[in-house]
Amino acid sequence: MKNFKEKLALVPTKPGSYQMKNKDGVIIYVGKAKNLKNRLKSYFTGTATGKTRLLVEDIDDFEYIVTSSELESLILEITLIKKYNPKYNILLKDDKTYPYIELTNDKYPTLKVVRNTKRKKNKNHLYGPYPNVGAARKTVYMLNRIYPLRKCNQLKKEVCLYYHIHECLGYCAIPIAQEKIDSMKKEIISFLKGDAEIVTKKLEEEMHKASENLNFERALELKKMLEDVHTTLVRQKIDLNKNYNFDLVNFYHDKNYLSMEIFFIRDGLLFGRHNEIIQTMLDPISEVIEYLIKFYEQGVLLPKELYIPIELDQSLMESYFQIKVVQPQKGKLKNLVDLARENAKEHLEAQEETLKQDEEKKQEALEELAHLLGVKQVSRMESFDNSHLFGTFYVGAMVVFEDFLPRKEEYRKYKISMDVKDDLSAMREVLYRRYYKVLMENLKKPDVIVMDGGKTQIAVAKEILQSLGLSIPIIGLVKDQSHKTSYIMNENYEILNVSKNSNLFLFLTRIQEEVHRFAISYHRNMKAKGTLSSLLDLVPGVGEVRKKQLLKHFGSLKKMKSASREELAEVVGKEVAENLFSYLKEL
Repeated sequence: MKNFKEKLALVPTKPGSYQMKNKDGVIIYVGKAKNLKNRLKSYFTGTATGKTRLLVEDIDDFEYIVTSSELESLILEITLIKKYNPKYNILLKDDKTYPYIELTNDKYPTLKVVRNTKRKKNKNHLYGPYPNVGAARKTVYMLNRIYPLRKCNQLKKEVCLYYHIHECLGYCAIPIAQEKIDSMKKEIISFLKGDAEIVTKKLEEEMHKASENLNFERALELKKMLEDVHTTLVRQKIDLNKNYNFDLVNFYHDKNYLSMEIFFIRDGLLFGRHNEIIQTMLDPISEVIEYLIKFYEQGVLLPKELYIPIELDQSLMESYFQIKVVQPQKGKLKNLVDLARENAKEHLEAQEETLKQDEEKKQEALEELAHLLGVKQVSRMESFDNSHLFGTFYVGAMVVFEDFLPRKEEYRKYKISMDVKDDLSAMREVLYRRYYKVLMENLKKPDVIVMDGGKTQIAVAKEILQSLGLSIPIIGLVKDQSHKTSYIMNENYEILNVSKNSNLFLFLTRIQEEVHRFAISYHRNMKAKGTLSSLLDLVPGVGEVRKKQLLKHFGSLKKMKSASREELAEVVGKEVAENLFSYLKEL
């Protein structure tokens, strides 16, 4: 660890944001402080443990920016975190967003599960979040069976199967009174807000009718729906005497771990909860606020009110989030805040030993890999794989791991040139595009590149790095005839002495499995969606603008497939038309 005594003596006692850098000048941590001098000194005095110790050992320099207020320092901190994505700042568990149920505000409404709430203009028609996606889907399925809402994305010219099985009113061909639609919407909204009485009554009536008609299969299905209402879909009632709508936050900090607990209160019901444990640095209070900012920016709708414990800065959070922030001092709401803390504590105590052991295993594996490669430290790893459709139409994929934790926001997919017909050519193109961009944009380089294969894959990686003048260690995970990882090879084609039972072998194969999953999921998702828009995403040279032009011009996949090269070229140009024509012939 470097001695920063002289530099620390010059740091002011004002608020601001500070940035820690490693030996390569890369920003590895961004923080904020009311008093910059005191905060920065705290990193280099006393005995650091856990994540803080790893950070301190990695620090080669630091910088700071003075601000006029703590709010300014918070805004600056978050801005710099978004820009640099530092290694040691909070990393949420994954990029998964909570699903919501949307009752669309169309003339003929539909009911569906949505995740990307940022694109929704009218947030008032979203109900959730649902921590359990299965519950959300069951709810939508059940309500769509009970209420004959519109089922198609666009109205057809004539009634479809849903009309004949009484699950749609036939909006495309039959005039429907607005009062009937409004009545359905009112009952559905009432249920989504927690009042199950009307839906339960409807299910019971339908169940008895089916039973009387000896339709026992239908009666059994309705009975199962009733059970879902009572077990999964009816939330825990909280005795608040009011139909409150807010999120409630609390936390518990112990040693190097921070346990977060968030309750979603909707119409006086405990609609759902979120909990997560993260490793923390020196200032858990600041990290709670950073966590909440990332949590709500990730896709959970920010509530109109947020209830927090007394330890957090109410004024700061109110100014940043621009919503009402409450710190209850007594009564039922204070008890609820305390309950959230107890849940956070119990969650941490139940998992703390497991988390500690897992961190120790990761650290040992990182040290073992660094030793085998003859480098000082290994943290960031980038791994590659590709997938194809019908033996052609290759796509590539890259996953990024830091300290064996996935950085999903840095995963990348690559469309590959149409003339590529084999795995090695596909890999050569992906690697070149990735590391040319790293070089040109001065992006973070990995400490090691993990290839899914042996000599041929490693050779391709070496070829690309040498052509770009880059020096990055490479390893290959070699599979046997059963397609199971057999051993690990370095860039000199030497087999590394790594036991199959070791933590290092286990963590590396997890990376291998993840990049394989990510690569094939691209094609699978496109085929599963089955839409023309999704299928066009696979064609090199077809982006959002050209996709819209094609959809507007041809209207259907059938018309596009029957088009000539010349007709396609009129819309997207000759070069892209060649790619598109070849692609469409394979579908």
